[in-house]
Amino acid sequence: MRPSSRQLQALSRTDGALRPPPVRRTASRLDDAIDAASAALRKCQRSDGHWVFELEADATIPAEYILLGHYLDDRDPSLEAKIATYLRRRQGAHGGWPLYYGGEFDLSASVKAYFALKAAGDAPDAPHMRRAREAILAHGGAGETKVFTRILLALFGVVSWNRVPTLMVEAVFLPRWFPFHLTRMSYWSRTVLVPLLVLYARKPRARNPLRITLDELFPGGVPRARSLARAPHQSRLRFAMFAAADRLSRVFEPLIPGAIRRRAIDKAVAFVTERLNGEDGLGAIFPAMANTVMMFDALGYARGHPHMAAARRAIDKLVVGSGDEAYCQPCVSPIWDTVLASLALLESGGDAPRACARRGLEWLERRQVLDVVGDWAVQRPHVRPGGWAFQYANPHYPDLDDTAVVAIAMDRFARTRARRNEPDFGEAIARAREWVLGLQSRNGGWGAFDADNTSEYLNHIPFADHGALLDPPTADVTARCASMIAHLDPASRRPALERALAYLEAEQEADGSWYGRWGMNYVYGTWSVLCALDAAGVDRQSAQVRRAVAWLTLRQNDDGGWGESGDSYALDGPPRTPAESTASQTAWALLALIAAGEARSDAAARGVDWLLARQRADGFWPEPQYTATGFPRVFYLRYHGYARYFPLWALARYRNATRSRDGLARFGM
Repeated sequence: MRPSSRQLQALSRTDGALRPPPVRRTASRLDDAIDAASAALRKCQRSDGHWVFELEADATIPAEYILLGHYLDDRDPSLEAKIATYLRRRQGAHGGWPLYYGGEFDLSASVKAYFALKAAGDAPDAPHMRRAREAILAHGGAGETKVFTRILLALFGVVSWNRVPTLMVEAVFLPRWFPFHLTRMSYWSRTVLVPLLVLYARKPRARNPLRITLDELFPGGVPRARSLARAPHQSRLRFAMFAAADRLSRVFEPLIPGAIRRRAIDKAVAFVTERLNGEDGLGAIFPAMANTVMMFDALGYARGHPHMAAARRAIDKLVVGSGDEAYCQPCVSPIWDTVLASLALLESGGDAPRACARRGLEWLERRQVLDVVGDWAVQRPHVRPGGWAFQYANPHYPDLDDTAVVAIAMDRFARTRARRNEPDFGEAIARAREWVLGLQSRNGGWGAFDADNTSEYLNHIPFADHGALLDPPTADVTARCASMIAHLDPASRRPALERALAYLEAEQEADGSWYGRWGMNYVYGTWSVLCALDAAGVDRQSAQVRRAVAWLTLRQNDDGGWGESGDSYALDGPPRTPAESTASQTAWALLALIAAGEARSDAAARGVDWLLARQRADGFWPEPQYTATGFPRVFYLRYHGYARYFPLWALARYRNATRSRDGLARFGM
C-alpha cells in the first residue's frame, strides 16, 4: 500500500533514507539511549583527557588550501586528489557549491571550488566542471564575486588589483581615536587583514606552476571584475561616502614615500610575528594563517625560515580525512568540544561519566590563559587575563563564550563533589569570573572576544561586503556569561547580572525568539537565553519566557523535531518555512523547554521521541546539516561533535527533570 501525500509530507529524510517510525518512549528505552550515547562519547576521549571532533566549513577552505599550494609551488598531488574528491561530492544539484548542506548556489564558493578542481587536474570539459561553469556564468561570472574571492583572483593575476578595495598598509600608523583603527575591528578581521595589507602593498603574483587560467568563467572569455559594489546589508549613503574615500586613497597610494611604506610593512610584520602562535597559527584560523604564509613568501622568507615553517605547519595540521577524501578545517574546536562533552556526561550521571568529565576539566584547567595580555586589553587595560581560547592555543584571543561555559562546568563539578580528593577548580573559576566580568560591554551584553566592538559603520566600507567585520555583543554569548554569573555569585554581582538581563530582554524578537549569532539560529539563541533566565531565577511564567515557549512550540516540526537552516539569517527577517529536523537543534529546543519548566509538556515528549527514534547503533545521531555559524549569510559550520554530545545532554536532562518531584532542571546552561 502506498503512503498518502499527507504521510509522505510528514516524513523527513536523513542521509537520503526515510526516517524510522517513532520508538515507544519508556523509562528503560530512555535509560538505554543515554547509556549508549554516554559510552560512545567516553570512547572518543583522547588519552590526555580532551575531546576534539572535526569542524567542517563549506568548499572555500579546502579549495583555498589547494590553491595555496599552487601559489607557493608547494604541492602535494596525492592530497590534492583527495581534496578534489571531497569537493566533487559537495557539488550541488544546481551545478555550483552552497555555503551549507542543501543550500543554494553561492557564486564565490563555486568559483573557488572550480578553480581548485581545475588546478588539481580536472578537465574543464568534464561534466561536473561544465555544469559548474554554466552555473557560474548564469550568475554573472567570476567578476561578480565578493571581495575576498577577487583578492584571490588578483593574487593569481586573473584580475587586476584595481578590482579590489584599497588596502593601505599605512593604516597600522593610525591613532587609536581614528575611526578606522584596527582595534575597532573584530579579532578575526584584524588577524586576516594585517598580513593582507602587506600583500596589497607588495601585490605579489602566484607562482602557479601549471599556469591555470579562468578565462572561461567570465562572460565572453574576457576577465573583467567589478571594483566597488554595495552589498545588501550596506546603506547607500554610507557606502557612497566610503567608496569616494576609497577612490581618493587609490590616487594617493602610489605617492607614499618608500621609507614610510617599509616602516609600515615592518610594523605589520611585527604584529603578525608577536601573535604567530607557533604551530597553532595566527589567530588559529585558516584565512589568517594562509595570508601569513603568503605574506612571508612575498617578503622573501625562505621555506626553512622558522616563522615561515611554523606558519605552514599550522595550516597543514588543519587537514583531516579518511579513505579517498580529505578536507581542510577552518580551525579546530578542542576547548568547546571538551567542555560541552564534559557537561553532557555530568548530566548523564554515574561514576564512569563523572571520571571522564573530571579528566576533561583537568585538561581544560591546564589550558587557561593566565599570563598573556591579549588584544582585548586595548578596551580593558586593567583586567587580568583568565580566559580560555576556542582552539588548542590562541593566547592573544581567548573567547568569552568558551570561558563562561568552562567556568560553569567546573562549578557544577565542584558543587557535586563526591570525594574529598576531587578538585574544586576554585582558582581557575575565580580568574575566569574576573575576566568575563571585566569584559562586559557598556550596553550590558558581551561579544565573543572584545568589549564594545560596536563601530557598526565599518560594515559599510567597500572591503566589508561580507558584513562581519565586527564582534558586537550578542544574545547567545551574553546568555552564557549571565548564566555563569548566576551560577557563581548572583548576589555580589547582581548589578552586572541585571544589566545583562536587561540587554537580553531588549534583544527578544517580536515573535518571542532570540537571535543566535554563533549557532543556527533562533532555536540556538532561544535555548541560550532561556537557560540564562532560568539560572538567574527569572519567573518561568513571565511574559518573555511564555512568549519564547510559544515560539518553540510553534516551530516544532510535524515529526517532533526542530530544524533551521542558513536561510534563517536572511536580512528581511527569519523565514517561516520549516527546515529539516536535526539532532543538535532538537536537543537545543528540548534544553530550552526544560529550562522554561516545560519538561513534562507534549512538545518535549515529542522531541524526546524524535531523538530516540533516530539514534544509531553506535550511540550517536546522524547529522549532515550545518547547525553552526561563522558569519551569518557568509560562512557556516558543521561541528561533528554536536550530534554526539547535545542529544545526550538533552535526553539526560529530560530524564533528570521528569523524574524529579517538581520537573525542573537542577543546573542551568
